[in-house]
Amino acid sequence: MGSNSHNGKNSKNGKNSKDEQPFHFANRLIATVPHGRKGKHDLIVSRILADLERLDLETAIVVPLSGLDGQKMANVRSALNRATKQKKMAVATSTDEQYFYVWRTDSKNSKSPAMADGAVTNAKQRG
Repeated sequence: MGSNSHNGKNSKNGKNSKDEQPFHFANRLIATVPHGRKGKHDLIVSRILADLERLDLETAIVVPLSGLDGQKMANVRSALNRATKQKKMAVATSTDEQYFYVWRTDSKNSKSPAMADGAVTNAKQRG
């Protein structure tokens, strides 16, 4: 039998032909694969979310801009927006020269009409 035999092992269309070729990359079961994005802002966003979940609706988190480890505040805000949408958590944000403020809002009774859809709002404080 030559390389054109139809026993399944040497044939290109054979059942076992793909098993004989080595994989280019490692593989694992989908159930063991993380189903989320873990970007470079993950640590700061997860810390903000953890604090937000423990605070009442009347309290804001005050994140020093110097504590963003060189990350742009707009990028952190965008990452926070993605994470809060995923968790269906309504929040609002504000900034001044030194701090990034984040607080939860009650989307049903929100004082800000922009929060009805659960999006992160941005209000630049002057002071």
